[in-house]
Amino acid sequence: MKKFASDYLVYDEATGKYHEDPEQAVRDDVEKHHWLNVARTVLKDWRLYLMLVPMLLVFLFWRYFPMYELLGAFKVDDSTLEVADQLYAGFSYFKQLFAGESALSIEFWRAFRNTFLLSFYGLCFGFPMHIIIALFFNEIKSNIARSIYQVATYLPKFMSTVVMTSLITMLVRKASPIVGMEMGVISQMLYNLGLITKEVGDAGLLFQPQFFRAIYQISGIWETAGYDSIVFFAAIIAISPTSYEAAQIDGANKMAQMRYVVLPSILSTIVIMLITRIGSLLNVGYEKVMLLYRVDTYITADVVSTFAQRNGIEGGLTGLSSAAEMLNNVVGMLLVIGANTVARKASDVSLY
Repeated sequence: MKKFASDYLVYDEATGKYHEDPEQAVRDDVEKHHWLNVARTVLKDWRLYLMLVPMLLVFLFWRYFPMYELLGAFKVDDSTLEVADQLYAGFSYFKQLFAGESALSIEFWRAFRNTFLLSFYGLCFGFPMHIIIALFFNEIKSNIARSIYQVATYLPKFMSTVVMTSLITMLVRKASPIVGMEMGVISQMLYNLGLITKEVGDAGLLFQPQFFRAIYQISGIWETAGYDSIVFFAAIIAISPTSYEAAQIDGANKMAQMRYVVLPSILSTIVIMLITRIGSLLNVGYEKVMLLYRVDTYITADVVSTFAQRNGIEGGLTGLSSAAEMLNNVVGMLLVIGANTVARKASDVSLY
């Protein structure tokens, strides 16, 4: 706090008087008219701010308002009352999920394990594919050929989840002698290669728990690998051509250029995208799982979101399902914080 004139005035020895420092005067003027300058900026670029309104509404209605329902994880289930008016139940639902010996507790830990495994496999096998495809696009010299390949790999992303899962179901469908329908194309190919037996193919791969994770991951890579490579491809084309020329002068071939020029140049992008991917490690989209899994495949296909949907909406245990989803999101938040801390200390690149 400024108490004396010397705290904000400069003494002029020639005249023996105090006067205001010009730099301090500028800072005071900026601080005084801060909100006026903000209003002028908003009015000047009002079109850009208007485009933000739909996004803000989406976050408001689908991200912030639902937080009110998290109170249900600490309240007694009573559908006749508002969540705020229900009796406080403490952490009883969390205790039931954590240490309970009931079937619901066993199902929750199975769903939690499946959620982690599905996301972890997607991180291990899916995330590198985005970088590989971006490197592949960068090596294509023909713009026409590159555009064709890019469109072909981007298209699956724009297919709805229902269409995608219906196509997967047709490719690995089971045989039906009654209507004269043979096993799916993928099942026939695997059978001809000797990777599955005819009994397994006729029964349908989606009805076999041991095949669900592979089907989910392969279809996920096919759906998102091309579209998610856009960020890495944009980072690659921003690399200066002089870096490639210097590497060629040193005798670097294509593989050496990728290793010593491309990958170090896009390392910051890779780290940022990896942190965001780790943050959603426990957020498996339940729509695709719900459309693909069967009762026979719950052991490997059931995830936390489908567990909450099945027991919350269908079973009426809204408090228990809210606790399960809240626990899942808290663990995801901790993963983001941990990954960001490790990245900042290891590579000086982080989200915050």
